[in-house]
Formats: sequence, C-alpha cells, structure tokens
Amino acid sequence: MNNTMKIALVIIIVAIAIGSVVAYIYLSAPPALQPAVLHGAGATFPAPFINATITYYTANVQTNVQIDYPGGGSGAGINALTDKTVDFAGSDAPLTASQRAAAPNALHIPETIGAITVAYNLPGVPTGLNMTGQVIADIYLGTIVKWNDQALQSLNPGTTLPDQNIVTVHRSDSSGTTNWFTKYLSLVSSAWNSSIGSGTSVQWPGGTGSPGNSGVAATVQSTQYAVGYIELAYALQNAITVAKIQNPAGNWIAPSLASTTAAAEALTNLPAGDQDWGSVSILNTAGQQAYPIVTPTYILVYKELNVVPGMDQNKATQLVRFIWYLVHDGQSLASDLEYAPLPSNVVQVDEASINSITFNGQTLHSH
Repeated sequence: MNNTMKIALVIIIVAIAIGSVVAYIYLSAPPALQPAVLHGAGATFPAPFINATITYYTANVQTNVQIDYPGGGSGAGINALTDKTVDFAGSDAPLTASQRAAAPNALHIPETIGAITVAYNLPGVPTGLNMTGQVIADIYLGTIVKWNDQALQSLNPGTTLPDQNIVTVHRSDSSGTTNWFTKYLSLVSSAWNSSIGSGTSVQWPGGTGSPGNSGVAATVQSTQYAVGYIELAYALQNAITVAKIQNPAGNWIAPSLASTTAAAEALTNLPAGDQDWGSVSILNTAGQQAYPIVTPTYILVYKELNVVPGMDQNKATQLVRFIWYLVHDGQSLASDLEYAPLPSNVVQVDEASINSITFNGQTLHSH
C-alpha cells in the first residue's frame, strides 16, 4: 500500500470515528423542548415556594413552558390527581392506602419542608407567647376559653393576658396542614387523640373555618383575640404574631428557618417514591433546637405519564425537567421564604423517583 492510499485510509477511519461521535452525541442529547402548558393544584402550605420557583423557572430557565399552581388544598390536589385533571399535584399529607389504590403508581416527591405556626391576634401582646402542645389542644377542644386562663398565664408570667374569649380558626377545606396540626395535637393530648383524632378534615369542636393557609391567616389578622394554625411563610408575609412552642427537650422554640432545619435532620430511612409514606413524620423530634410542628410536603405525579389525558412526550419531558429543577436549583429560593432546603438524602430519593418517570414506557430526559 503506497503512502497516498495509507493517508486516504487514515482520513476515512478518522471521518468514521468523528461521525460516530457526532451521531452518539446527537442521539443521546436531550430533545429540544417545544412549548407546553402544565397544570398543578393542591396544598397551599408550599404554595409560596412552588410559585416563586415557577416564576423564576419560566422567566429564566425554560421560557417556553407555562406552569400554573393555584393551590386549593391538599384534598383538592389529591382529587385532581386521581381524576387526572392536572399534570401534578401538591399535598402535605401522604396518600392513604385507599388513595394510592385510586391513583396507582403515583409518586411522592418531597419538594420542601416547612413549619406550622400557631398564630394569634392579641392587641398589645408581642410575638413569642409561650404555649405547650397540651395548652394548644385544650384551646381547640374548648377546655381553655379565655386568653387569661391560668394555664396560659402561668406559661407567660411577664405578660398581662386579656380577659377575652379565644376565637379559634381552622381550615374549612381538606388540608394537609390540618392533617399535620391534628397529628401533632394527637401526639401531645390524649383527650384530643381520643375525641377528635387527625386527618385532612376533622370534626372541630367549634371555632371559625377559612379556606387555605391564606384564608386562615386573613381571618386571624382581621379578628381580635383569634388564634389559628398557618405555615410560617404566611405568618411572615402578613406580619402575624406567632407562639413559641415547647419541644420535647423542654425548650421554647420559635418557628424559623433554623428551627425548621433542625427538625428536618430527622428525615431518615425514607421509602422509595412509589411506596407508602404514611409513617414519615418529623413532628416532635428530639433535637434541642427543633421546632415541634414541622413537615415535608410533596409533589404527587404519576410514574407513567401516558395515563394523563392530553400528555405527550414533550409535555412529559417539560414536567420532569421542572420537578428536577424544583428539588435541585429551586431549593436556593426556599430559605428566603423560611422553608428548609431539602437534605441531601431526601434529594437522592427524589432523583431516583424522577428518573423512574416514563412516557409510553420510555425514560425521559429529566435534566
């Protein structure tokens, strides 16, 4: 073989190699995304964080997707997911066995962790009133009816509490916030546990109902001598006074990013996304500085997306890309809203769940 033929052969081999690399890169690269509209609904507890992330993502990261998340409550979100009228749902309460059966192969993807505050409207009384879980339960049971009840006054000896009736405010809709607040009351009060129990909706002994965290916040803010339970971001946004609550270590803890993060450290031994999350709880954790009413909250999405009417591969890819962003770069927005960023072990579980999502059996490019 002469030199000319050798050079030609080398050129052909190099061209084939380059072509193979280009073909590999082309075939393995994520597809260019087309415009899409994604609909969500559900929990109001994480809505400030989810909507802040949506705003940033659609303006700066993926500008050809529109995403709406109007809230509506965890119960409404679960119903919409089950009825397949949304592409994803939000819920603070994990799916029950019957709900999982009605929405088979739904995944739980924790996207943030927040605190449930006990907010109050007492003219002249500053934020940080001391309360125990037992006192909170007795207020909602109607056993404590006056703000100057000795049980409350003894916890706050330096504060003069008014001789006024307490107006309790609760959620009127099916609510994951209610689920975790009533689970907490059931942990700290045997009377509450035996007579009321816990759930997304319960038979309240009395009081005023309002829809959504924003509704409870507005009612407390506009009603003198009221008390209600709301996610921390809503208390901060509305400058509502909130109680310090005694944790199992005996410390009086104010709800904050730091005390929420301290509780989040107890999120260990998590199930896979398509398993039962009913036993996952970080209420009343043992941390010295942990706030006692803290919970993760979930994005719910089907593992096989072709079950959702109107879904196609492009829309499915847009959806998993957004959820991936929400549990990764989106976490940078959590702290400013007083939500705890996800611990690394939770992110790892989320990654496995998101990477398991398919459309027509095909794995989607999540990032």
